Amino acid sequence: MSLLPVDDAIAAILKRVPAPMSETVTLSDAAGRVLLKLVIATHDQPPFNASAMDGYAMRASDVVDGQRLKLVGMSQAGAGFSGTLGSGEAVRIFTGAPVPSGADTVIMQEEAIADGDFVSFTTPARLGHSIRPLGNDFARGQSLIEPGVRLAPMQLAVAAAANAATLEVARRPRVSLLATGDELVLPGSSLGADQIVASNSFGLRPMLIPYAESVVDHGIARDTREDLRAKLDEVFASAPDIVITTGGASVGDHDIVQDILLDLGVTLDFWKINMRPGKPLMFGTRGRTLVFGLPGNPVSAMVTAMVFIRPALRKWLGYPEPALWRLPLAAPTPPNTARRHFMRAQLLHTPTGPQLLAISQTDSGHTSSLAQADMLIVQPEHDPGQAMGSIVEAIPLDHF
Repeated sequence: MSLLPVDDAIAAILKRVPAPMSETVTLSDAAGRVLLKLVIATHDQPPFNASAMDGYAMRASDVVDGQRLKLVGMSQAGAGFSGTLGSGEAVRIFTGAPVPSGADTVIMQEEAIADGDFVSFTTPARLGHSIRPLGNDFARGQSLIEPGVRLAPMQLAVAAAANAATLEVARRPRVSLLATGDELVLPGSSLGADQIVASNSFGLRPMLIPYAESVVDHGIARDTREDLRAKLDEVFASAPDIVITTGGASVGDHDIVQDILLDLGVTLDFWKINMRPGKPLMFGTRGRTLVFGLPGNPVSAMVTAMVFIRPALRKWLGYPEPALWRLPLAAPTPPNTARRHFMRAQLLHTPTGPQLLAISQTDSGHTSSLAQADMLIVQPEHDPGQAMGSIVEAIPLDHF
């Protein structure tokens, strides 16, 4: 089987991703969720002309040198002045309080001299100054938050101000993880002579959890048909939306994941990608469940998850895929092979702006170099290598 181009593999995966499905959540549970239904203002904000300062409200035309205005009341937040301001009158007012009818200006208290029932001012009045007009923030019927936005604190504050107690957001998928391999032991174990510590699930889970309703780690399946089938039966019985296995995706004598998946009714779309690291990637479906078989090498597993699973999750949520970053190189890159290379790189902040420094280590099991990286340079197939200062495309490792 020939190697499938990366772009074709991504397109094939995205075709299998269902359209976003909505659910209603309370505002307090909406942080980090992706909005599906437009938020529209149902009232004006502020709902009245409001003072932007602690001070005094009056008619600007009444403020003249040497003349005092009579204080006739007070307006504070939640308890406005109920009358109408007449000529030569002023009202003590506080930030956020309604501006009384008849007033057209607020002068802050630092520029006022109060004397019993009268007030004068040390600065000229400016018509309309320090007043937030009705609807200044937003007006009834105005679109406030567009669908496809990930709800961060500022969006939630606007939704709350718009009196939205609930929001319609994208339902997040349920994800199941399963590592495979006789050699694997959990972190904290005493290592035998032929054992290595399992790390894939511990990197994948935090990568995927921002997109998911749940990410359940089903542990480690051993390289026997009986144990692997039992574990996968357990995984599918939990009815996840997405199943991710790591290891056993190649073609060695012990790489039996593909066979067991096929036995369990999974239809495979492909299983070899023209990329490095991460050539032996499997993808298929079992009913409505998406199934990814990632390589066992830790760097390959993480990179393939970033390149293929993360875009699938974003589409699931209706969250648009961002454009690749374009940044200059801090040093030359070597020539590439016939496989697209997702090259580990550090993001440097220099006096002339951000630059990318490629990490020379390319081994697919070298986790410490991936931990030192900030981005993946996307090096095209047969790229001859680029000179220092050349603009290259890159994927941030840590983003939603």
